[in-house]
Amino acid sequence: MIETPLEFPSHGTTCRGVLYTPNADSRNLPCVLMAHGFGLTHASGLAPFKEAFCNAGYAVFAFDYRHFGESDGQPRQTLSPRKEVADWLAALNFARQLDRIDGSRICLWGTSFSGGLVIAAAAKDGCVQCTISQCPMVDGLASLLGVIGYAGLMQAMRLTYHGTVDWLRRGLGMSPRYIASAGRPGELGMMTAEDCHEGYVPLLADNASNYVAAGVSYAIPFFRPIRLASKVACPALVLICDHDTVAPASAAAKAAERMPNSEVKHYPVGHFDVYRGEALVQSIEDQLDFLARSFR
Repeated sequence: MIETPLEFPSHGTTCRGVLYTPNADSRNLPCVLMAHGFGLTHASGLAPFKEAFCNAGYAVFAFDYRHFGESDGQPRQTLSPRKEVADWLAALNFARQLDRIDGSRICLWGTSFSGGLVIAAAAKDGCVQCTISQCPMVDGLASLLGVIGYAGLMQAMRLTYHGTVDWLRRGLGMSPRYIASAGRPGELGMMTAEDCHEGYVPLLADNASNYVAAGVSYAIPFFRPIRLASKVACPALVLICDHDTVAPASAAAKAAERMPNSEVKHYPVGHFDVYRGEALVQSIEDQLDFLARSFR
């Protein structure tokens, strides 16, 4: 792959990414626009997807949200679903202007938290060619109820307490209160099911961290891209992990049902299993088939 670092503005903040193309002379290629999930960077475990898409003849533009990875934004590791949707739309508008990309053939690709973000972005934009949502988090309220289910009500109360402290600290001009993005059962963290720490931490690139500002605990229950799913009229591939502890499979299935032109693939694995082994191979195969049909 040919890698070209690029940057673009998103509401006054510089976001950065990398354009991957099959060769240096590529022009007018269909493009997969890609970003990672909760608190991660595009360098964190997405290489197999980038390589597969480039090998199939597509461009890939992968970027980091503001406040994360190579992008600007202070304070660091502060996650706002609203801002990340805006970053998606800014990246999309930027990608459409690149001469190596066919702006009329762009797929929004997201996994985990970004699997829901692409639904929101596609609904707001209205002109993307297609979307792919892998193990998508489409209903923050359902995810919160899932946390209560496996970790208990006290864990939700702990998250609320630390989220309140975070907002108070930032309101007073102090540094954020950080908590783990993924922890082990019983620890304080946004995701603490049995498979979360061992599934999340191995994905971390050198420019990614396993912590996030705790105030995001207030935003998650209100982040519900499932409510926008009916507005995604383009072809939409939804890849569901049936034993998902992070992004409830039932919510993803409901979101897919609301999309007028959706396809669904089920895998009998957990949330993080789709990044490795047989589930990864099958997911990539299904995605390449979908892209070939959508980009004709």
